[in-house]
Amino acid sequence: MAKYPIPVFHFNVSIGGENIGFSEVTGLTQEIQPIEYRDGLMSATTLPLKRPGLKKANNISLKRGITAADNEFYKWLNNNGKPNVERKDLTITLLNDEGEPVFIWSIAQAWPIKVEGPALKATGNDIAIESIDLVHEGITLQPA
Repeated sequence: MAKYPIPVFHFNVSIGGENIGFSEVTGLTQEIQPIEYRDGLMSATTLPLKRPGLKKANNISLKRGITAADNEFYKWLNNNGKPNVERKDLTITLLNDEGEPVFIWSIAQAWPIKVEGPALKATGNDIAIESIDLVHEGITLQPA
């Protein structure tokens, strides 16, 4: 039996335990920054030694269609007037054709740094899309 790649269009996003529909999720990227090291005994033609350094994760960007009278993201960005930012955990689940989880990304302690409204155009007929960019304190990936 042939194994086919999993399509990316069937996914679920949960913010703070609440399922919210999104049309696009980007930024599920992690990397380890290399540290280069050279000492005085190495010749000029010797390549530097490389060691693992700090982990780095990109901001998560979520996009969705705007529904009437929904300004939840703007309220979160502006903290409802509170002095401290509200952090929420996210769960992004990639689903197979049967709707079963295949991969689950858990994002810890996320909070918004940018909310972008739709691009308005009098001659257009596109759907109004808003986006939110989130910073966080780590991504863990687990197969379901």
